[in-house]
Amino acid sequence: MSTASLIQAVEQKFPDAIQASHVYRGDATVLVRSECLLDLARALRDDRAFQMNLLVDLTAVDFSSFGAQSQAAFFTPSGVTARPAQEIPDEDPWPGPPDTRFVIVYHFFSLSLKHRLRLEVPVGEGEAEVDSITSLWAGADWLEREVWDMFGIRFRGHPNLKRILMYESFVGHPLRKDYPVNKRQPLIGPVN
Repeated sequence: MSTASLIQAVEQKFPDAIQASHVYRGDATVLVRSECLLDLARALRDDRAFQMNLLVDLTAVDFSSFGAQSQAAFFTPSGVTARPAQEIPDEDPWPGPPDTRFVIVYHFFSLSLKHRLRLEVPVGEGEAEVDSITSLWAGADWLEREVWDMFGIRFRGHPNLKRILMYESFVGHPLRKDYPVNKRQPLIGPVN
């Protein structure tokens, strides 16, 4: 199944769940309403047309300062030249950042059919919560905990949503764009 036909099949099966979609450089991406995520994910896993039996990755993106000037300096290594204009591919069909602050990104792969699909689920800052998919893919357990720990996005129905990278008394979520770069956290040591 080609990436375009994969997206078309998902849109036909879930017309009310899909907000947008695009194919770029062989990657199929579907923007999904958060309330439809669990049903759509279950169909991707169980439907013979999709057979997405591998959750490759799950992460989040904070778009709160998208397009803002960065304080970081980026340098081009010496000897590297920019590609000529004729080598630059057609314009990226990405519609741009969503109206919400966060997007949760899921990467699925079908081992038997050899196709992959990216789901993007926009969630707002106030309701930074989405259904957990741990009931469908056990491997989502730690990935959802990492997103909770780093971004503060909650997963409804997660069996053990607690910090996985930072210590329990850590205040905040370090991958949020509004997390202060110079913030000091209390030092912790070994417990006697």
